[in-house]
Amino acid sequence: MTDMVHGVVPLQAGEPVLPKWWRTLDKWTMSCVLLLFSIGILLGLAASPPLAARNGYAPFHYVQKQAVFGAMAMVALFVTSMLTPNMVRRLSVLGFAGAFLAIMLLPFFGTDFGKGAVRWFSLGFGSVQPSEFLKPVFVVFVAWLMAAEHDLNGPPGRTWSFGITVIVVLLLVMQPDFGQACLILFGWGVMYFIAGAPMLLLAGMAGLTVFGGVVAYNSSEHFARRIDGFLNAEVDPTTQIGYATNAIREGGFFGVGVGEGQVKMNLPDAHTDFIIAVAAEEYGLFLVLCIIALYATVVIRSLIRLMRERDPFTRLAGSGLAAMFGVQAMINMGVAVRLLPAKGMTLPFVSYGGSSVIASGIAIGMLLAFTRTRPQGEIGEILGRGR
Repeated sequence: MTDMVHGVVPLQAGEPVLPKWWRTLDKWTMSCVLLLFSIGILLGLAASPPLAARNGYAPFHYVQKQAVFGAMAMVALFVTSMLTPNMVRRLSVLGFAGAFLAIMLLPFFGTDFGKGAVRWFSLGFGSVQPSEFLKPVFVVFVAWLMAAEHDLNGPPGRTWSFGITVIVVLLLVMQPDFGQACLILFGWGVMYFIAGAPMLLLAGMAGLTVFGGVVAYNSSEHFARRIDGFLNAEVDPTTQIGYATNAIREGGFFGVGVGEGQVKMNLPDAHTDFIIAVAAEEYGLFLVLCIIALYATVVIRSLIRLMRERDPFTRLAGSGLAAMFGVQAMINMGVAVRLLPAKGMTLPFVSYGGSSVIASGIAIGMLLAFTRTRPQGEIGEILGRGR
């Protein structure tokens, strides 16, 4: 009777784990992620040698470190993508508790590395940014709370998720890290909307966000300086935004040529926050459009597969991860072309940074786990049999 109602996906008895994983995986998303990381290494070869020379390292010091970080990220991605949604949920609850504790300890044990925001723990041999690891586990944890509200005698999950989101956002604002705070708030808003939130409530949240921005502008010199620079009609050509916009303009459609770009000589963050400017200058609009297409493919394919998913938790968590991944890329590129104020946010899998690339590997691994084909996993089967 269950098969008649829900339908099944045929399984091969005794199928080994790896063939089963490969058969059920979204291979397009996996391919796009591998291409994005390869492009990041290619751009790192162009962008990082000037910085390495200024810091007294070998020319490809940062590229080698990024390759190591990338290998760790790919291992995390592959392992996480093999988990079931329930296993991802359980690990994310523990991960959220650890990341939340780390965020709380930042004001006491964190460092700013001279950048004006206490976002990192210095480990001597390197550093770690806990907010990067907080994002994927936060999405899954909050999705679990929202989905639990639909259970018989379930808790008020959406209300609890709102309270947790407010606390997390306030802790991020204290660093200050307004970019990650906005990203967390956006991810929660997407899931809350999918879970059935009334539009009036979402409009109220948007109003509170604007009010919070006004308060931050009047109380934080760091935030106000970035907003003033964004609103200023004249762009100082000696600022990071000035160098980036000029590089994008000079690149044209096909770029000035491999190794011929100049923005990497002037920007200290050319290999991290402004890596897209290096891509636009040396390889032109053509490569930038390819990068945008890769991110769009990951997001759109994931959302399409999640639309067929029957489990509320899987739909919510997967949609939140996909939306947050796409919006982070959009914010990074929007800053480079001066559509958004500077936020210090990396381009997933492309920018240099250990915390960023490893956390992105975990996030996409979770997304692949949620979008894998599973027995009785598609709501379309139920709708089709009801006709």
